[in-house]
Amino acid sequence: MATVTVKSDPTNRFTTHIEGTSHTLVADEPTPTGDDLGPSPYELLLAALGACTSMTLQMYAGRKNWPLEEVRITLTFDRVHAGDAEDCEEPSKKIERIKRNIELIGPLDDGQRKRLIEIAGKCPVHKTLQTPPTIEDVLVKNTEPML
Repeated sequence: MATVTVKSDPTNRFTTHIEGTSHTLVADEPTPTGDDLGPSPYELLLAALGACTSMTLQMYAGRKNWPLEEVRITLTFDRVHAGDAEDCEEPSKKIERIKRNIELIGPLDDGQRKRLIEIAGKCPVHKTLQTPPTIEDVLVKNTEPML
């Protein structure tokens, strides 16, 4: 189970502090919307998918003793018109798309490269995004005294 705590920063518009078990980071919106003090939420989402993909590929290649030296992944997120709605301006006719450009560095043969691309689709974060999780919102009672 993974747990993080996210806190807004009252001194900045959208700056958000994220605390994990043993690491912290900052998220923000780019200017002019935010103060650009950290990656945006979508950049963090792409980072999570990219990191998980890289780790999964390294783990698989290691188990197979394949000569994978490095994994480089560039990810993009955008909203595009769905198939036959390309000329339609209705926002509901757009789909969200994440594109992963995966570069496998090392003397791998074509079969190994093909298998690693298949394995990329099996990383846990990819699976989570493909079968959306249930998100439960629970309102927590504020325990701080009112001033």
